[in-house]
Formats: sequence, structure tokens, C-alpha cells
Amino acid sequence: MKNITVIGSGTMGNGIAHVFAQFGHQVTLVDVAPTALDKAIATISGNLDRQIKKGALSEEEKSATLARITPQTDLQTGVANADLVVEAATENVALKLKIFGDIDQFAPEQAILATNTSSISITQIAAATKRPEQVIGMHFMNPVPVMKLVEVIRGYATSETVTKTIMDLSTQLGKTPVEVEDYPGFVANRILMPMINEAIYTLFEGVSGVEEIDAVMKLGMAHPMGPLQLADFIGLDVCLSILRVLHDGFGNPKYAPCPLLVNMVMAGKKGVKSGEGFYKYTPGSKDLTVAYRR
Repeated sequence: MKNITVIGSGTMGNGIAHVFAQFGHQVTLVDVAPTALDKAIATISGNLDRQIKKGALSEEEKSATLARITPQTDLQTGVANADLVVEAATENVALKLKIFGDIDQFAPEQAILATNTSSISITQIAAATKRPEQVIGMHFMNPVPVMKLVEVIRGYATSETVTKTIMDLSTQLGKTPVEVEDYPGFVANRILMPMINEAIYTLFEGVSGVEEIDAVMKLGMAHPMGPLQLADFIGLDVCLSILRVLHDGFGNPKYAPCPLLVNMVMAGKKGVKSGEGFYKYTPGSKDLTVAYRR
């Protein structure tokens, strides 16, 4: 597993590229937009600087890490020599199926194809390829350089060899891999998203306010971040997408997205990424101001 290709240079993609490069892998970071790649490299550089300030990394190690990352806008070229491809594109079924069909066509025959999806069926994604036994879920947590968990999700056809390879590789990256089966939401989001959705319903129904709901969960349940702030951090559009996958997959009304969440996403209030969700976000400031009031 020397050559790693990461598809998508957003928050998750650049974090995944960062970790692989830091641990000695040659990484090709693929995105159709050159400006997105420039932003990703700048983000990785900034995150490496934070590690230096904490004494976890040296300047030499930062330079070596960045030197191992090659930006690429062409998918075919980007996957041509990959031992492992990790797709980290938008949480959209049609897009992922298209990407995996293309990767399958252009990547080496022996390459493992992984997806960072947080909820979409690995089995469905694998069916878009001619190598379903080599397709697996590798769900990193955000922020990738900090969070230890990797959910390793086996599709219906994923082989034991591929599963073991990815479990071992995750450990080599300093992560703690947890193997789970391929059902909607896997483990993390099957538990987390209904809690976030219930917090939004609690706000929607006027039981309490944004700060109060978050305070209850932080002070009473020892959560480091309240569910509404966490939803903003994840992205309200991502939360909505995952809830719809859960709702469609299980057919249970308990997974139905709260109407307030649907309206906020339609209004472009997606959380940190848009500058406003349940809170307002000012670049460079850690202060939170409540944005949503009944």
C-alpha cells in the first residue's frame, strides 16, 4: 500500500490525504477544480503547522509530508498507479456510483477501492464495479488528523483479505479500526443522526433554545460538543442526506428528517461551511452567536 489516491479534496479528502502522507505514503489528491486543490494543500499545511506547535511534528516532517502529496485534476491519471483509492466526494449516491465506475475502469486490477461514505451502502457502490470483492468502506471521522476511529465496513462481497488489509492499514495510520456490517448508517451515524434529529425537533417544537439544548447535552451527558453545534460542524446538508438514507433504508418514520432541518438546508443555512446554521460563524473567531431563534 505505497501509492494512495484520494478522490475529493474537501474537508474529509484533504484530511485523509494529510494522514496517509504523514505516515509515509505517496498520495495523489484528485479534484476536478484546481482552486479546490490549492485550498486543500493550504489547509493541510496549516494543520501540519498546528501539529508542529503542539510538538507532535517537526518542520522537516511537515516538508516531507507535503512533498508526498501530488495534486491532480484528471481522474484517469490520478488512479493509474494506485494500490488503494479512497473516494471522499459529496455524499450523493449517483455521484459515487459514477466515480466508482470510472475508478474501476482506470485503476490497476489489484487496487482496493474504498469509500469514505458515512451512510451509503457499500454493496450498492461495489455493484458499480467489476471487482466487488475489492470494494470496502473506510469511514474516517472529522477532523481526520485528530480523530482515532475508522469504521471499516464490509460490503456483501468484500473479501476477508481486503478487510484485513484495510484494518491493518488503519492501525498503521495510528487509528483504531472497528469492523461493522453494511446496513444504513453503519454504527456511528445510525446512533448519532437520530440524536441530532431529535435535538432539532426539540428546538422546532419550542421545548428549549439552541444554547440551552447544547448545554444540557454538554453538561449533563458529558458530550464535548452539543448536538446542534455538532450538526453545524458536520454540515446540515450532510445530516439531511444521511437521515434520508436511514429513512429510505429502514422505512421507519423515526428517521424522518425534522422539517426545520429541511428548510434550513433549502435556505442555504448549512452550518460552518456556509457561515451560518444554528449558530453564526466568523472566520478566525471561536465565539458562537446563536443564529436560529423562533
